[in-house]
Amino acid sequence: MEPSAVPADKPQPLAVRLAVRLVLGLYGLVWRALLPGLKRNGRLAEGWAERTLASGPPPQADLIVHAASGGEAYLAWELLRNLPQCLPASPTPPRVPLRVLVTTFTSQGLGVLTQARDDLAPGLTLLPAYFPFDLPGPMRRFLDAVRPKAVVLLETELWPGIMAACRERGVPALVLNGRMTPKSLRGYGWLPWLWRALAPARVLAVSEEDAARFGQVFGPERVGTMPNIKFDRLNLDAHPPRPEFAALLPEASPFVILGSVRKEEEADVLKIVQGLREARPGAVIGLFPRHMRRICVWERLLREAGVPFSLRSENRRAEPGSVLLWDVFGELSGAFSLSCAAFIGGSLADLGGQNFLEPLGHGVTAVTGPSWSNFAWVDRDIFDTGLVRLAPDWRGVLAELGALTRQTPDPAHVRAKAQAYAATHRGGAMAACQAVAERLKSA
Repeated sequence: MEPSAVPADKPQPLAVRLAVRLVLGLYGLVWRALLPGLKRNGRLAEGWAERTLASGPPPQADLIVHAASGGEAYLAWELLRNLPQCLPASPTPPRVPLRVLVTTFTSQGLGVLTQARDDLAPGLTLLPAYFPFDLPGPMRRFLDAVRPKAVVLLETELWPGIMAACRERGVPALVLNGRMTPKSLRGYGWLPWLWRALAPARVLAVSEEDAARFGQVFGPERVGTMPNIKFDRLNLDAHPPRPEFAALLPEASPFVILGSVRKEEEADVLKIVQGLREARPGAVIGLFPRHMRRICVWERLLREAGVPFSLRSENRRAEPGSVLLWDVFGELSGAFSLSCAAFIGGSLADLGGQNFLEPLGHGVTAVTGPSWSNFAWVDRDIFDTGLVRLAPDWRGVLAELGALTRQTPDPAHVRAKAQAYAATHRGGAMAACQAVAERLKSA
């Protein structure tokens, strides 16, 4: 990580300040127009009073960390788990606990943060809360109530309201574990002067490519790089117990997983199913739709294609050459431990891909299609290691799965190789903590 010092912000010209005020005013009007409709959204109605600050002022805290949903909440957990190590020792112990308000949009994120609260060291108090709607006026009141010394925005959470409030109140904002896609960069390009005016104090991006994009938006002098915190959370040492549903699989049959399959790629995945049955007639195919509501669709597709299948919930032993259609939630991880190969979906259509790292912890080589931008933070060199195989289309996926069923890499070797790979990419949590600690110290 590069040194965090950046040049002091110069006073903005009056014309820029007036233009920013005008845009933020219009932005606030759009928010107010949307609020009645948002209140009818079931997910947003939960915690509505907190989101609108109607429940009263939020608690005072030394630091605000914003984590959009469950994935970012886990990153916040990892950051706060390491933060006490980077804080200076108090000359008069016991040190007053650092109070951290961690906000999120979703109930899933709030659940993760509630778990994290009980896991952290005594020197830190985590206060989970819903993130207020980003209206400029309420955001100013939000910061005035919390009175933080710094604000951390994780990954891609660039909200004009809170960024403007941080600027006006002199509170340093840090974008950590930063990611920015080319598509997002084009969006920020519509009002480049606005984003320069709202620029955070520091951005640490997870790759040189992401850093370059942030530099175009906020200025390269504010941007550095850091390892991705997700590598610190990656657990490749797990040896889960053999799941009970292992009894559903014939011992002599290769078990191939088609996991996290999305609606947009169902036609291609059906071709993979048919191709696998032809190439490896003794294999059992575990088909895991990403969303349970697609189970009934898959039942119809398999029947129409003449593919024999059974539902996981039926607890019937699968026949060689058949499909086990997984209609029970939460068992994909356990199923990896029984498989010889796994295709990870969301990658045959332009969807960005799902998590192709999880199978590695079970010693299983993963196959992904060409769309994997959601995991662009993983260096492309992971494909060179052979831990993950990149296929150009469904035919390529079929070929890779067929090869893996014929010659399956040793799971212990795959796991050890994955551990070694992850070890060279860890350190993001400590890099982020050092950046936060510097801001807290200077404040």
